[in-house]
Amino acid sequence: MNALSDDRERLIAALAAIPPRLAVAARAASPDPSAPGEWTPSDIVRHLIAADLEVWHPRLAQLAAEDHPRWPWVDTGRWTAEPEATLDRLLDAYTATRSSTVAMLSALDESGWARTGTHATFGELDAAGLMARALDHDEEHLASFDQADAPG
Repeated sequence: MNALSDDRERLIAALAAIPPRLAVAARAASPDPSAPGEWTPSDIVRHLIAADLEVWHPRLAQLAAEDHPRWPWVDTGRWTAEPEATLDRLLDAYTATRSSTVAMLSALDESGWARTGTHATFGELDAAGLMARALDHDEEHLASFDQADAPG
């Protein structure tokens, strides 16, 4: 394996590792918002599902097929399907959604990995750069559980 393949594999592994980490954090957190206006653990999981479905999936599909797409900033809300879903069901849905994201990324050929798009905020990104933004977004939400549990 070469260094580029190693980097891809590490990125894919990091993205695939988010669902179990999220499950631990969400289950350990209070089911209530940490403060007025904050999201519940279920809200955060719903948001991460929506981000994969509404942002990362379409953009990976574009990188697989299009030359230099342009991406606006998307203010992703929360996944609205299954309004009565329990936290465990939402975590299962997120695991399935993230598995699809990982599969899409893994299926990109060399040209898909090399193709770039331009993001309105982050500028030119290839597949690795785009998914590094996804990972940053995931980590930001995982960190919010730590902050909610920290003594004030």
